[in-house]
Amino acid sequence: MMNKSNVLTQLGKNGVVAVLRAKNQEEAVKMTKHLVEGGVKAIEVTFTVPNADEVIANLVQQYDQDSEVVIGAGTVLDSVTARIAIMAGAKFIVSPSFDKDIAKICNLYQVPYMAGCMTITEMTEAMKYGVEVIKVFPASVYGPSFIKAIKAPLPQANIMPTGGVNLDNIKEWLTNGAVAVGVGGNLVTLDDEGYEGITRRAEAYMKAYREVRG
Repeated sequence: MMNKSNVLTQLGKNGVVAVLRAKNQEEAVKMTKHLVEGGVKAIEVTFTVPNADEVIANLVQQYDQDSEVVIGAGTVLDSVTARIAIMAGAKFIVSPSFDKDIAKICNLYQVPYMAGCMTITEMTEAMKYGVEVIKVFPASVYGPSFIKAIKAPLPQANIMPTGGVNLDNIKEWLTNGAVAVGVGGNLVTLDDEGYEGITRRAEAYMKAYREVRG
């Protein structure tokens, strides 16, 4: 069983967190399979997915023997949902905003909490409540240079931009100091290539990540 520090270490090693939105459980499982095949092994199952807790439980069980695969929950808006996700086996919790009650639940169960923030005030407040990774969201509003601006007054902040990260700018985000990046529609989309397209894009994102981090 992964403890909190193991999860954070693995998320840092993975570098790319796939923000998974699917129409049903079957689609979510297939998407995850192809993401993992492409090398993206940090999976954020959003609570916009129907029966997201069942999806999380299924994936946690399926990848139980693979220590590199980390299944978490996203679009968690309240502490009740956070606890449901944790009970289902989610190894990390992600929110589009910061919530004190979610922070307390995550601290209680020793599960990393990534809270969405946009201002220095929000970030410092979140960090006071034990938020280990700040999710800059939506990252497209600011662009990669924003990380350097944050790191000036808050060099200790771990920043994960999400929303607007793509293959054209991922290297700049990472070079500017992002601890990891969250990627949704630019990675986890069913297009003309089908599920194979997800694998191909996952490989491309991981290649770009390794070119920066080695």
